[in-house]
Amino acid sequence: MTRVLLYTGKGGVGKTTSAAGTATLAALRGLRTLVLSTDASHSLSDAFDSEVGPEPTEIDDLLFVQQIDTQRKFEQSWGDIQTYLRSVLHMVGMDPIESEELTVLPGAEEVLALLEVRDHVRSGRWDVIVVDCAPTAETLRLLALPEALNWYMDRIFNAERKMMRTFRPFLSRGTGLPVPDDNVFDALRKLQGDLSDIRTLLAGPDASVRLVLTPEAVVVAEARRSLTRLSLYGYRVDGVVANRVFPAAGADTWRRQWVAAQRGILEEVADSFRPLPIWESPYRVCEPVGVEELAAFAVEMYGGDDPFSRATDDTSLWVDRHIDTDGRTYTLTMPLPLASADELELARHGDELIITVGSYRRVLPLPAALARGVVAGARLDEGRLQVRFAPKEAARPAVPEVPSGSGPLESAQELAQGLTAEYHEQLARREAAIGEGR
Repeated sequence: MTRVLLYTGKGGVGKTTSAAGTATLAALRGLRTLVLSTDASHSLSDAFDSEVGPEPTEIDDLLFVQQIDTQRKFEQSWGDIQTYLRSVLHMVGMDPIESEELTVLPGAEEVLALLEVRDHVRSGRWDVIVVDCAPTAETLRLLALPEALNWYMDRIFNAERKMMRTFRPFLSRGTGLPVPDDNVFDALRKLQGDLSDIRTLLAGPDASVRLVLTPEAVVVAEARRSLTRLSLYGYRVDGVVANRVFPAAGADTWRRQWVAAQRGILEEVADSFRPLPIWESPYRVCEPVGVEELAAFAVEMYGGDDPFSRATDDTSLWVDRHIDTDGRTYTLTMPLPLASADELELARHGDELIITVGSYRRVLPLPAALARGVVAGARLDEGRLQVRFAPKEAARPAVPEVPSGSGPLESAQELAQGLTAEYHEQLARREAAIGEGR
């Protein structure tokens, strides 16, 4: 199977260099390698100091680089939907240029780049595919998109499609606005299927994410949050790249101060991300450019490690849906490394568990055995969220166990006591507010 490696991090930390260096090293080891970018800036051509085309371009033995033609793929995936939206905006008097801008799918370039990754994996042509992702925030929103779109497609678009088939003649005559035909709904369904394929690929055993950071407090804090949120969505993180580390050897007084400051932060990095490997890359006066310099960069960074091996269960972080039985109760466990109780919210809605960490939310469909039960308790312990389910007839409201010093888990307590009428009203108001915001 093709090994897929995604590199992401805060802007300016060197993720493009890390991705390009890793791809160069893979080719030197005899692996047929493709490196491409989901970042709209397309910095890979600068890193390799080479012209890169819209199709895989060989720039060295077994090493190919691609700059994706997103416009062509956008028209294939979003064209029918965009045409319909433009016709609606035209009917209400909007300027054609403005309507063109408003009907562009947010994040389209990143989405289409990941569709390209899926197609390349299916081709069986590559041993390794390295993806230079957009900065962390954009990547997280992108990786959350497949499940979010599935939720809306399953609940809204299917019902709307049935309604449109019945009432299309009356709606068209009554309002004068164009009514979406089956091509629009088919395009949405195809897009949903494409994003589901991406989700399956990137959350699978052959794909993993690597966080790139520099020894700075703000950057490390961002990386910690990214680890928690990537785990929330079920994506495996198998390593951290610490870039631009000042070497201690031969340091003068001024540089020794920087070395000491960075060492303190790197110790914090090791504590935060253990047991993940931390690959350090020394500070360079100039960014490595070209195949030879990128190869030297990667060899020094990885040392004797094999960066292309599959992650093992001991060093990976992903959503674990393993169900343990304890009498007539079940426990659903999800790793949420570095999450704190005060940023965690839980809710039960039908057959789904809604998990929110900070501003990121995941709707997790429950296995049948859990969906038939009620929540009997919840706890967050050593980076693992554990939610206990029991049969309805045996369940009693329970206060979730919270480790000492981690703070109250108020939303989990509400969850354990069952959803109240007040919560239902709150959820309805929130969904209405979201709908008005759109």
